[in-house]
Amino acid sequence: MKTEKPDDVLPDPYPELPVERGPHGRGVGRWVVDEKHRYLARYLDATREAQKKFKQRVLIDPFCGPGRIQVEGESFTRDGGSIAAYRQSVRSGAPFTKLLVGDVEADRANANKLRLNAVGANVQSFVGPAKEAVDEIVKAVPFGALALAYIDPYNLEHLSFSIIERLAKLQYVDFAVHFSLMDLTRNIDMELNPKRDRFDHALPGWRLAVPTDQLSKSSLPAWFFDAWCKAVGALGFKISGQMPLITDGKGRSIYRLVFFSRHPLPDRIWSDIARSGNLDLFPN
Repeated sequence: MKTEKPDDVLPDPYPELPVERGPHGRGVGRWVVDEKHRYLARYLDATREAQKKFKQRVLIDPFCGPGRIQVEGESFTRDGGSIAAYRQSVRSGAPFTKLLVGDVEADRANANKLRLNAVGANVQSFVGPAKEAVDEIVKAVPFGALALAYIDPYNLEHLSFSIIERLAKLQYVDFAVHFSLMDLTRNIDMELNPKRDRFDHALPGWRLAVPTDQLSKSSLPAWFFDAWCKAVGALGFKISGQMPLITDGKGRSIYRLVFFSRHPLPDRIWSDIARSGNLDLFPN
């Protein structure tokens, strides 16, 4: 393992609490830091002046994890997404006034809350599946606040469309969603079986809408993603044309980072920071 810790990696205030080390326990992929957290930090910094116009600025992270990660190949740990986001908001001069974090496991949600408290954040945590906790999360957003919903489930099965629908009721809310391409492309043909339901919450009724007589199996993932984007658009949001592709470093597509908002300014800013020459949604 690499042992040299970068100067910008700050110590864990609660090293005894849980740490996210990925599904196999060997550490999360480097793309978590180099891609996910980088795009989030760049967006927060680029929107700092717009955020300052709101007295209340809220980050919503319903899949927060324990707030600390270990990258595969490293001997030290780093900030998780919500803590990295809060630190960036402070550096940019527009600190979040409230963070609403949730996890299906109580010890992970509590660890995230304690670590955020340790860096000075005002945080409220929620325990339970995101699709169940989202109503309480919405209630906890102050009236008139600017909210950024950072939706990062491990796979498509947990990206319930009802989460987006309920958060969409907020007056001012933008979304950054990690859409699992790997899960979609690997499993969609099996999910055509009506006895299976892993993708049913992500896009209710999708199976009945598939034009199976017109699509090959290889075309199904692109069709599903396009249908999902249209469903988001029907809620009154504009999806950015810039959707960074997150890969595992070995050429395999993992996520598409999808940003959407109701107003043109955040979309323009996101387009600037996420612009890339690689816009193929489903590369070979």
